[in-house]
Amino acid sequence: MTSIISEYYKDVSLRLNSILDTTGLREDIRWKRINMLIQSEEAWSFQFADESHCFGSQAEATTTPGLQSDADLFVSLGITAVQDVENWGLHNESVLVVSDANTPPGFVKLQPIENELQDICTSDRYGRSILCNDYFTSIQKDWERHGPANTYNPGTKLPFDMVFGIKLYAWPDQASRWLTRNRRYNWPSQEMIVLFQQTGALLVPVGHKLSQEHHLEWRISISYGEKLLTWLFNSTQYKCYILLKMINKTFIKPVVGDDALSSYHFKTCMFHLIENTPATIWQPENLLLCVEMCLRLMYVWIEGEICPNYFIPEENMFQCKIYGHISRQLLRVLSNLLKEQCRYLVSISCDNIGEKLVRTCQIPLMELELQGEDVTEALLTSAVMLRICIQHTVKYACINDWIFYPRVLVRPFACHESREEVRTILRTFCCSFMGSKLAAQSLIDEIPDNHSLDLAHEFLLWGSSSDVTSGKLKLAAFYLVQDNLDICKDVLNEIHIKCTNKILDHKKIYKHIIKAILSETLSTTQLISQYIPFPVYYHLSEMNCTPKAIILEMFRCTGSDEVNSYENYLLVSVDPKVYLYFLEYLCHHRQSKSLHKMVALNNMITVIRHEPLDFMDSALNLAAYCLLQEGIFLSAYNIMCKSMKLRKAQSAAKWQITIIINAAFRFRRGGQ
Repeated sequence: MTSIISEYYKDVSLRLNSILDTTGLREDIRWKRINMLIQSEEAWSFQFADESHCFGSQAEATTTPGLQSDADLFVSLGITAVQDVENWGLHNESVLVVSDANTPPGFVKLQPIENELQDICTSDRYGRSILCNDYFTSIQKDWERHGPANTYNPGTKLPFDMVFGIKLYAWPDQASRWLTRNRRYNWPSQEMIVLFQQTGALLVPVGHKLSQEHHLEWRISISYGEKLLTWLFNSTQYKCYILLKMINKTFIKPVVGDDALSSYHFKTCMFHLIENTPATIWQPENLLLCVEMCLRLMYVWIEGEICPNYFIPEENMFQCKIYGHISRQLLRVLSNLLKEQCRYLVSISCDNIGEKLVRTCQIPLMELELQGEDVTEALLTSAVMLRICIQHTVKYACINDWIFYPRVLVRPFACHESREEVRTILRTFCCSFMGSKLAAQSLIDEIPDNHSLDLAHEFLLWGSSSDVTSGKLKLAAFYLVQDNLDICKDVLNEIHIKCTNKILDHKKIYKHIIKAILSETLSTTQLISQYIPFPVYYHLSEMNCTPKAIILEMFRCTGSDEVNSYENYLLVSVDPKVYLYFLEYLCHHRQSKSLHKMVALNNMITVIRHEPLDFMDSALNLAAYCLLQEGIFLSAYNIMCKSMKLRKAQSAAKWQITIIINAAFRFRRGGQ
């Protein structure tokens, strides 16, 4: 079961990767957005006549229209911070970065040297004159205060956060260990670290909530370094981070609010993981596993109520945010997400990701959604079906004088094909069975579950390409049971146009098959879907998604077991030619098209009389059922007798004969 889930994870990851590309997350678009935002920084600087920088999701290009991320703008206050007394004279209006034993990690105090700043200073507990952050937190009308940022929402335009702060041109002393710490996987590289060291940091006017001197403290923000790190993300890391933001918005914020777990926490989680994992993990086929890996690390952090800042690990970013009942709620949400094994993705409404995933990825997700027994049954049923199909294919090749080629015909199904090719074949057949089974379960209720029927329809559409006919015929039967007669007719017409020659002219088709095999121009999947018309098989669990005559075939009378045990497992086996004309007859019968239904019935009887069928008893039973609908009781009875001679044990004809005799007596009594 673990290997099956692993394959599904890879399959869904690749599909999800393609969906995200169509949402505007392709690499070329990503870098166009980054270049555009770099140019916008210059425009902001010109407008405010001060040094300013864009940060956050917009500058990193880690947002989508559905996430509705605002823009973050840093505007310099024109004050320069230095960490060394010797550099005081190099800048106008300089302040010295100081700290003491009571200053929390990630925060500093600023001691001015210029007299003009003394008016906005306050003495700390050590008697030093410290620049007070309260002076820089006043906001204008129509602005809101969120932490160090002033948020402006103009309504129709993009909202943005403006942060006023002080530029620190040197790398912060508190983050000095980040420059030299051991990096096993060389991320970021040493060249990038040298570049980061030159970017310095920003000091924003906000203090630690638990500090007694919070009004004197300034938070260290290495925003430029964080922006450069996100630009270093490869495509999978980039999409993983955006998916985490979508998960946070969809599942976490509605439970604990906007202020508990932010996208910045997930960004920090990404930084730690990428630094401590090999680059080979961050590949498109592992996208979902990478997302799950981040969620698990976040679960561990929330459990310990510790989120270490990436540059200054001593700073706990969960402090005053994640604790007590909030922590328990978050653990519950993350635990549920991890248990769902990626099925929660279909509930993501951002940019219609969930809806797109349902359309393109329905099969793998639903296979995960089924219980282990259901998956096992589906795979077993499909494997049995394929085995019988292959046996009948080789058998018919021998009957038609192709006795020299049985090994050639068997070759594509044997050991010479790749495991992935075999999985693809088996999965496609498995889809038809699971779709039919899911529809049958839904149709039991008086009011069917439309959502389940939609999922069943997706399965059947996927499985319709299993081979030339069987998947398409099951899809047509699904429409017939639901009385979607026009759509059923369209599917049957398509089979007539594209497949009838392949169904009827076996000898000609086998020439093409052998030619294709010998020239190796087609893969096994293409060979089956384009040339081989397999019979239609039904399992008991599909009963409510089949016509009534097929249900009668399922309730065979028990007796000595004289038939193949595999066929007993599948219960119903019908030749594709017979089933095609049978469904046509039923469709025209319900539409009261007398001429068309008689043509279909005549075609079915002609095939039974002149074609060597693999399941003659089932064909006779279906023909008798049609004759019974027309009131031709004697012919139906005679056909049933022939069916019983062909299959004396476990014959559905015994049920049919009793129905015919009862219908004949009722008709005679009504006529009198």
